[in-house]
Amino acid sequence: MREIDARELQSWLVTDRGSVGLLDVREPWEVAHCRIEGSLSVPMGEIASRLGELDPGKRTVVICHHGARSMHVAMWLAQQGFADVINLRGGIDAWARDIDPAMPVY
Repeated sequence: MREIDARELQSWLVTDRGSVGLLDVREPWEVAHCRIEGSLSVPMGEIASRLGELDPGKRTVVICHHGARSMHVAMWLAQQGFADVINLRGGIDAWARDIDPAMPVY
């Protein structure tokens, strides 16, 4: 499974935002605490039932708290035929540490 770090994701969002979809698989209470602007929130347990909301042809970066849940979801999406699925290594926690130090952490 392909992974990127927070700095690489930030670069993609600056240079090619339209071609990158952000899928946040954390629970609603986690997303309410902090999130990357523009991400679609679909809790991990709802991915299968909400698969139609996602574009299998679009580059999709999957996000969770530290990168474990998102890795599982990314692997599952790849098995469903998603062509370009990437896990955010370190999750939203890495984003807060490396990109947005004003973002609340938990």
